[in-house]
Amino acid sequence: MVASRAVVFCTLAILVCGEIRKFPPGFKWGAATSSYQIEGGWNVSDKGENIWDRFVHDNPDAITDGSNGDVACDSYHNWQEDVRIAAELGLDFYRFSMSWPRLLPTGTSERISEDGKAYYNNLINGLLEKGIQPVVTLYHWDLPQRLQDLGGWANPYIVDWFADYARIAYKLFGDRVKTWVTINEPIVVCDVAYNTGQFAPGIKDPEFASYLCNKNILLAHAKAWRIYDEEFKPKYHGKAGITNQLFWIEGASNEYDDLAELVRQYMAGMYSHAIYTKEGGWPPQIEKLIAEKSKKEGHQRSRLPPFTKDEIEFIKGTYDFYGFNYYTSRQVRKSRPGDVIGSWPLGSGAVELDAAFEIHPTWKKSDTFWFWINAPGFRNMMKWIKNNYGDIEILVTENGLAIGQVGLNDVDRVKYYRDHLEQMWLTINEDGVNVTGYTAWSLMDNFEWTDGYITKFGLYEVDFTDPKRPRTPRASAKYYKDVIRSHSYDVSDKYMKEEL
Repeated sequence: MVASRAVVFCTLAILVCGEIRKFPPGFKWGAATSSYQIEGGWNVSDKGENIWDRFVHDNPDAITDGSNGDVACDSYHNWQEDVRIAAELGLDFYRFSMSWPRLLPTGTSERISEDGKAYYNNLINGLLEKGIQPVVTLYHWDLPQRLQDLGGWANPYIVDWFADYARIAYKLFGDRVKTWVTINEPIVVCDVAYNTGQFAPGIKDPEFASYLCNKNILLAHAKAWRIYDEEFKPKYHGKAGITNQLFWIEGASNEYDDLAELVRQYMAGMYSHAIYTKEGGWPPQIEKLIAEKSKKEGHQRSRLPPFTKDEIEFIKGTYDFYGFNYYTSRQVRKSRPGDVIGSWPLGSGAVELDAAFEIHPTWKKSDTFWFWINAPGFRNMMKWIKNNYGDIEILVTENGLAIGQVGLNDVDRVKYYRDHLEQMWLTINEDGVNVTGYTAWSLMDNFEWTDGYITKFGLYEVDFTDPKRPRTPRASAKYYKDVIRSHSYDVSDKYMKEEL
């Protein structure tokens, strides 16, 4: 209590106490978007169809408001506006994703789209002219439909297809792009998509497909990383890594602490253990559990495909940083008779682990179905990463709040950012976690997948009724701009007020 009073006093009397709660020198600030969510131009020029184009056109009822990303923010035509608002915020970097079929219309490497190449060159060069570093994600869920027709992420040949795409992107843009994210949130690509069938490609197969996808994504990431490391890093001196969305998982009571760790391994470990540990491969306790369960179910072999020794060595160590997206938390307990466990991970637990989720009564719900607010979970998860994988660089690649009817005075989002930035400051300064950058999700409102345009994450409001899609800063944008300027989350309370 005394410490917190001192902090308040220093905030009010900064001339006496000096600047407080600054982030380390060299810490970088950014904001993020993704190609399908903002670009629009779904059939412009020679762009190929992607799995979200097909999914929303064939299944409009799968989207809450029946909308799609055909136009979205129209960033394909409005990229200069995106650069302008990024500069207005004072961003150090802007994280965006490339559309695989916009750059390679057939999905494979025989033809590069000149218009797609020009679009990304314009965006990258425009950012650099404003002193903003581009951080590029190669894959943010918009797989070329042609490759999906051949099995998508369940087909092992996708490892080579993705590697070919990555090499082309590095060749075209690597002289200017110094930070690459190979794949964004593979748990969504594999677990959410195949366990529910409610995300593109619209295929439900929770027994096998999610695990085939998981293995192939790890191999694809590793191959893309090794191509950069061996062929491009020596001359461009950049870095690359994968990005995972992780919930903080804690026991509903102390008796469930071991179960909570098992669930953390099932969420984080399945996409991290193979890359970041010295032994590599699947998390041992998960591999053992699925093998035993598969045998009981009558399968001749585990539903979780094994890694060969060569594959383990190939994936192990393929990182320059840990990309970390954080939004929410869960409590976990053993499931009970009568529990109906929804689809992992956005449902009510993990059937595979006989685990049920609960929500702490103090956690406030956001305006989307899967999202409860727990800022301390942000710090806890970063400590867990350090404890499990060592003193590695962590780049926070997404963090933000979904709000429904919001307007410009989004005080709840300002509070969310402030509380989470405080937790990040604490984990850097008290836990010694090596966090080097923070990325707000999102730079602007966009097509929010199955929520359509019902929920908004944007620092900037986008008017989707106006053909020009104007972007207008919210209170959260003004707060974040002040954070970047001052290098501290501890800025004026004026952004927390109902009336600005």
